Order: sequence, then C-alpha cells, then structure tokens
Amino acid sequence: MTEPIVKLHQLSKKYGKTTVLSNFDLTVERGRICGLIGPNGAGKTTLMKLLAGLTLPTGGSMELFGGAENIDEARRRMSFMIEAPILDPGMTARENLRYIRYLRGVADEKRIDETLAYVGLADVGKKPVKNFSLGMKQRLGIAMALLPRPEILVLDEPVNGLDPEGIVEIRRMLKTLAEEQNVTVLISSHLLSELSELCTDFTLMNHGKVIESFPAEELQTKCRNHLCIRTDNIDKTAAVLETKLSVREYKVVHGEEILLFERLDDIAAVSKAITDSGLVLTRLESKGETLEEYYLSKVGAANE
Repeated sequence: MTEPIVKLHQLSKKYGKTTVLSNFDLTVERGRICGLIGPNGAGKTTLMKLLAGLTLPTGGSMELFGGAENIDEARRRMSFMIEAPILDPGMTARENLRYIRYLRGVADEKRIDETLAYVGLADVGKKPVKNFSLGMKQRLGIAMALLPRPEILVLDEPVNGLDPEGIVEIRRMLKTLAEEQNVTVLISSHLLSELSELCTDFTLMNHGKVIESFPAEELQTKCRNHLCIRTDNIDKTAAVLETKLSVREYKVVHGEEILLFERLDDIAAVSKAITDSGLVLTRLESKGETLEEYYLSKVGAANE
C-alpha cells in the first residue's frame, strides 16, 4: 500500500442547523481514481469545496500529501472543476487558458496548445466560448484544470454534456493520467456505469455520510453473478462445496456468507449437497448487480 495522498478523518460541515457532511472518512492513494457516488444532496460537491478551500469544515481533519506542508500550499499542487467550469464567454479557449496560465504560474506557453489538443479542442480557433456547446465547455474546463500539471485532480460531473465518444475520450485521458503520470483523481458523476469503467476505488455516499468504500476489484465480486449462501457453519459449508461439488470459485465474506461463482444453474444440487451434510441452510439466493443496482440496494438498506 502506498502513502495516502488525501486523508479525511471525521470531516463534518454544517450550514446553520443543516448537516451536509457528517463524520466523513476518506483515504485516497497516489495514482488512484476515486469515484464519489451519491444522489443530489449526498454531499459530494460540498466535500470537493472543502478540499478546494472554498468553504471551511465544521469539524474533523483534512490531510493532503501526507500533511508535510501548509494546506494552502498543498492546494497549489491540485486542480479543481467543481459544478460548472468558470469560463469567460467572450474569450476564446486559448485566451481562457492563457489567463489560467498567468493565474497558476505556468511558465511554458506551449503548454496551452498541448492541453487544448489533449482534450480535443485544438481546432476551435477564434470561436468565443459563448458559442461553445455544453460538451465543449466541459472539455475546456478540464483543460483549465490540467494546464498546471496537478498531482491531484478533483472533478465534479466532468462528462456532463459530452456525447458517448467524448465520454470515452475523457475516460481514456483520465486513465492515462493516473497510470502514466501518477495523477490522483477524485471524481463524481451521475453516470455510474461510466464510473464503473473508470475508477479504481469507490465511495458510496448518502445524506453526507459514507455508506461504503471499496476498490474496483471488490466491485467486480459484488456485481458478478453469484449465489449467496448462508448456513449455521460457513467453514464446513466451504469444505462441502469443495469436496462434494468440486467448486473452486467462491469467496467467504466476513465469515458469514459464501459468494459462489460457479454452479449457478444448478441451485438444487448446491442445496442438496449442503443439507445432506447436516448443515442448516438459511440463505440461498442468486444475485448479480450493476453498480447502480448495488448502490441503490445499499442506500435502501442505510435508510431502513
């Protein structure tokens, strides 16, 4: 495990009597792409504003880059696109980026052309931003965030307004940044299917609280078609499955449940093998979910 580059502990935010974030914990390692998943009002944008210093926390702690430097200095190594990108509609894409270059202290003017090409806006010429489509504005917002070569990139709904081809291009770009340049990405999107293709880690949120956090490898297990098995003795059940049914693809979860990834069409044989061994079968259910379905099931359980 690498050193965490973002570490939030018991972070809270209130506006008056309204609690927007409550005891929020999040750890993100360098080079990872962490997806924040939650409905409107879950606290995603507030969390990003806290990271950017646009609002102050009510409680808890926030550590960036191992806490080795002042947090305002640490933010200079980050870039943000929160809600809609802030663009000057009367200026061209190049002029908007030139302003950001001066603001962020980027020495090399060639970086403007590189970044425009990187997000697919190399050929917009002198067209003012007010004549851009929503997707083009999103691309320019991402370009402005990328211009100073940030180590952490925080993006709120970055693919909003993009067509499917544009979404794929942005996904490829963010993966390249993480894998080849070790850039850490914190991203939110209402397109959960897209996040499932992009992210290395997921944090599910609702009403300002963390429901669950897990890596992409665990998501594949959670959403892969499988049989959920519970008995009065999980260890013995695992042994029965191996010896009587010769299964190898299964996972024991928290010592309470077995996720079986084979013999899915032979539930009767699975049930018989277990009960014939004197075990009490308390659950045998076929499951397989998308990220959206999994999130909704977790939100529903949290609201009960």
